[in-house]
Amino acid sequence: MTQQGRRQERFSRPRSPHPPRRRNGPSRPPVEDPARQAALDTLREVRARDAYANLLLPQLLRERRITGRDAALATELTYGACRSIGLLDQILDACLDRPLAKVEPTLLDVLRLGTYQLLRTRIPAHAAVASTVDLVRGEQGSRQSGFVNAVLRKVSELDEDAWLDRLAPDPDKDPIGNVALRSAHPRWVARAFADTLGTTGDELKTALDADNERPAVHLVARPGEITAEELAAMTGGEVAPYSPYGVRLEAGAGDPAGLDPVRERLASVQDEGSQLCAIALTRPGVEGGDERWLDLCAGPGGKSALLAAVLGISGGRLDAVEKAPHRARLVERSTEGLPVTVHVGDGRQPAALGMGTGTFDRILVDAPCTGLGSLRRRPEARWRRQPSDVGELTKLQRELLLTALDLVRPGGVVGYVVCSPHLSETIGVVADVVRRTGVTPLDARESFPEMPDLGAGPYVQLWPHRHGTDAMFCALLRR
Repeated sequence: MTQQGRRQERFSRPRSPHPPRRRNGPSRPPVEDPARQAALDTLREVRARDAYANLLLPQLLRERRITGRDAALATELTYGACRSIGLLDQILDACLDRPLAKVEPTLLDVLRLGTYQLLRTRIPAHAAVASTVDLVRGEQGSRQSGFVNAVLRKVSELDEDAWLDRLAPDPDKDPIGNVALRSAHPRWVARAFADTLGTTGDELKTALDADNERPAVHLVARPGEITAEELAAMTGGEVAPYSPYGVRLEAGAGDPAGLDPVRERLASVQDEGSQLCAIALTRPGVEGGDERWLDLCAGPGGKSALLAAVLGISGGRLDAVEKAPHRARLVERSTEGLPVTVHVGDGRQPAALGMGTGTFDRILVDAPCTGLGSLRRRPEARWRRQPSDVGELTKLQRELLLTALDLVRPGGVVGYVVCSPHLSETIGVVADVVRRTGVTPLDARESFPEMPDLGAGPYVQLWPHRHGTDAMFCALLRR
């Protein structure tokens, strides 16, 4: 057989996912790759210690002085792999001769990173495989790198569409399962979106796909200090379409913490949907005094700062309650220089905080929730949350809302806000509290002027694909 024939025969043999035997002789040293190493280190911390990728990765990039194209690559690989974990794992499971659970976790992180590069980036297949293998060789040696090489080569035999055609459920028999896998969402999350949207068709796909797009950075100008127009001119952004204090920057515009207005505390980073829900509380009229407001679940302090700045213009004062001491400190930093009193304690036990019935004119209940409305900003959250979380959270949400309705004075307004479209956390909680208390739901749509696609009311559900905001829910209740 000729040398060319032997080469063709070698490359035509079926690949095995088993590690190849160690070869004798020297091999080239692994190439250092700071961008991919930062992405891998973040994936490991997300898996092993429940770290938040959007907090950890920027810190690693600063510490390691990774900038420019390398920083952009690290960001794309980290956030993309975190968003796609469920899809990547199904594809890897199809390429292994053992259960996925039997793969060493540190190797699974590497395989996920390599599979994402192969299927969801324009990185050439040979470069994606070689760079991933180098990560393993530098840490664990040739045997494990051979295993990773073999698995990734099997992954590369099909592109993403072909893998999805092979693995996704029949769309006619299981439309939720099909769109969930294709958009890299857990099935229960896709089901929750479908229930709220009232469709399993094109809009559901659009809504899920929006979670996989890199969001723009939203800034909020501090009322009384700077206007949105001035902030946009200073940052090169655009005035937000809906919030009177909002500015939108292009995705990938860099670290907003380095912007002069942010460093000078004239502005802060806050999703436009969060701004709108805080502002909505201020818009319904109340008779009599209107100078004492309460943020019952204040951490980390973004909405408290916005409300306090608005209230401070008229001489009022905001009380802010946060149960966790470290988050209370964040509230203090966020509201420094504003008329705010921060209380550390459980908002469901107001007596321990010196708060009595009928004390406040307006109360915001920005309740703890599943966070399904901010999946585009928190890439790993869709895989971290579980359906079993919903029951415990809705119990807490009802208790907080009932407490707020006791603390607000007659004629005062309570705003109930969650960053979720899950019906149990939104309409379900509010309907139960209204039934128990007999309070009057206001038409929240009137407090979101000039916004399209707000539905039939009286509550408001925002969406990334409709409004460019997080999927915030807002209900306004008058005692």
